[in-house]
Amino acid sequence: MPAAIQTELTPEKIAADTRDAPLIELHGLTKTYGLGDAAFQALKGIDLTIRKGEFVVIMGPSGSGKSTLMNVLGCLDTPTSGHYLYEGIAVETLDADQRSLLRRYALGFIFQGFNLLARTSALENVELPLLYRGMSRKDRHEKATAALTAVGLPTKLDSTPGELSGGQQQRVAIARAIVTEPSTLFADEPTGNLDSVTTRDIIEILTRLNVDRGITVLMVTHDENVAACAKRRVVIKDGLVESDSTSP
Repeated sequence: MPAAIQTELTPEKIAADTRDAPLIELHGLTKTYGLGDAAFQALKGIDLTIRKGEFVVIMGPSGSGKSTLMNVLGCLDTPTSGHYLYEGIAVETLDADQRSLLRRYALGFIFQGFNLLARTSALENVELPLLYRGMSRKDRHEKATAALTAVGLPTKLDSTPGELSGGQQQRVAIARAIVTEPSTLFADEPTGNLDSVTTRDIIEILTRLNVDRGITVLMVTHDENVAACAKRRVVIKDGLVESDSTSP
């Protein structure tokens, strides 16, 4: 654990080359909801290290704390106590604006429900994160087109979500997640609403992004077949890491 806590966050700091250091370090991380007799401790002291380029599946029964863990890792929630280092940045010390900056420049998100704007084209959905960077319309268009092409949808730029299948909508969601070129991709049950054939297609895309682009992937899933795609499996139970295993 570094002696000094780094709280100043800039795009340059986020992009700093720290290959020798772990990407993510958790030390005694806890999360408690409520107060007094109504308090519920969702995380009870998580210790976990994740290195750049890993593909990690997080599993566990309902109520185990795995979704809470993903929310904290993705800076969508804050820990109650403990330490969370992301590329050496002490995330638990950051304010809301700094966490937003970290999400904007380093993290990408894929959700089970796709979370696309219904009356907006695939291209405009993918462009949305780039608006927050103040990018020009031309550059947004080029990057969004490239992202949609990377997930196999070069002919669906003008289609709205209602004109796309579930698998195609999830591809748009993946394109939106990678258009900012994040170092880490968080996927929360990304195949939960998809059939088995489409599930294989989505997992193949995530695996390709991990292998070809070096994006670190952290995925929550209940599906053993989906979990088999990852070399590392972390099982959460009762707010603690029950097991952490790797396979060839």
